[in-house]
Amino acid sequence: MPQSYEYDVLVIGSGAAGLTVALNLPEHLSVAVISKGRISSGATLWAQGGIAAVLDSDDSLENHVRDTLAAGGGLCHEDAVRFTVEHGRESIEWLIDSGVDFTRDENAQLHLTREGGHSHRRIIHAADATGHAVSSTLVEQAAARPNIHLLESRVAVDLITHRKLSLPGNRCVGAYVLNLNDHVELFRARFVVIATGGASKAYRYTSNPDGASGDGIAMAWRAGCRAANMEFNQFHPTCLYHPHAKSFLITEALRGEGGTLLLPDGSRFMDRFDSRAELAPRDIVARAIDHEMKRLGADHLYLDISHKPASFIQSHFPTIYEKCLEFGIDICREPIPVVPAAHYTCGGIITDNRARSDINQLYVVGEAAFTGLHGANRMASNSLLECLVYGRAAARDIASRASEVPPPPPAPEWDESQVRDSDEDVVISHNWDELRHFMWDYVGIVRTTKRLQRAKHRVDLLSREIGEFYSNYRVSSDLLELRNLVTVADLIICSALQRRESRGLHYTLDFPGLQHEARDTLLTPTSFRTQAP
Repeated sequence: MPQSYEYDVLVIGSGAAGLTVALNLPEHLSVAVISKGRISSGATLWAQGGIAAVLDSDDSLENHVRDTLAAGGGLCHEDAVRFTVEHGRESIEWLIDSGVDFTRDENAQLHLTREGGHSHRRIIHAADATGHAVSSTLVEQAAARPNIHLLESRVAVDLITHRKLSLPGNRCVGAYVLNLNDHVELFRARFVVIATGGASKAYRYTSNPDGASGDGIAMAWRAGCRAANMEFNQFHPTCLYHPHAKSFLITEALRGEGGTLLLPDGSRFMDRFDSRAELAPRDIVARAIDHEMKRLGADHLYLDISHKPASFIQSHFPTIYEKCLEFGIDICREPIPVVPAAHYTCGGIITDNRARSDINQLYVVGEAAFTGLHGANRMASNSLLECLVYGRAAARDIASRASEVPPPPPAPEWDESQVRDSDEDVVISHNWDELRHFMWDYVGIVRTTKRLQRAKHRVDLLSREIGEFYSNYRVSSDLLELRNLVTVADLIICSALQRRESRGLHYTLDFPGLQHEARDTLLTPTSFRTQAP
């Protein structure tokens, strides 16, 4: 039989954002952290580059703010940028105190590297596996806390709100969660935190792990939260191109340390697109690669670091070196075949600087949130910083309000009496493939109105079909992910259709110029009703 749980705080997602919240909460609060797979299976684990923060005396907070605003294409919220940058050092110090072993130079000082869009070296890292170092440390810390319960192999189905329970007010009080045995459990909580990451699995090619299906964004949207700037999907310029290399990212730090992008004939090309060449922001580099691939009819291009000493390459990029060797590529001697891939969701559920959403006691942190930090293009290595800063902010706010928020009300168990087991799971796999293909073809790096309209027609058909399937059959993890992906894909398409200009990551051939005024794209659920706190 499915179980029922009650906690003070339910954290949905176990990456850097979710674990940062959990670890910064007072130890007298009971906390559940649920993960779709293993606790360490989120996108944080795969982050190679590092975390941007002002740690060098030659750098300044103003420099970091200025660089972020420039990369964001006029859409960053300056208050959010300053809030994030100003809390950078303390967040890094918290990680160091927690035990993260960052790379140091020969003088035992923290080694800082530089990435695209940054005017100074400010990327703190653990070789080229920063995400692994951060994730493993935070998981270890969380596992040692008696008040934190780490629950694996659980997929959130939907949020439970006062509106869902036909109660007055505008409060989130828990979630329904599918467990490993395909039973839906009831989790009630005084506070709920969404930390589920982005939605890059909506695209055929992505650097993200399989779980990046936009679950938290879709659940919060269905519950009545507003979303913003969902059209800004960052495509990482350089993922390893190999038939057996699934979603392996080649970190931007490699270009920061002198790596050059090459055409199949061995010639460089980035200087024809931007004066910063390989160090231009990601959207410019990704479009340049996409342009050259289409112009030449090439399946991929190349990234070359082989002109650097082998000892330098192997010490700075051991993970990439070893992974490429597995596929017969010696990066000390030859260039790496690369292709752009969907990498980061810059938009998300609207939150304030305490990570509060439109629904009381519902917080959203990390890639699922829209804080205003990234604008039209996320600058490299600001994402993990955002997870830490806003995760700590959410924890502070929850701690300050914990004594005044009552226990969650009773809620009904999940009702499966009106559904049956599916004998047509092939529909799920076919719809999944169709969705990711048309999103890549029509809503990718370069867009047109006609392509977006085609995508909208297809996503509407899929939405109806998947909705019918969801209503009639028992839920499965694959069905839940597909349901969430089609919701988020619809948000991306609708946002892209609204933006009649080319700004940052949204580039359309029909509107190549900029509008005079930079505005966010705001989406509001038709069922959303503004209510008093």
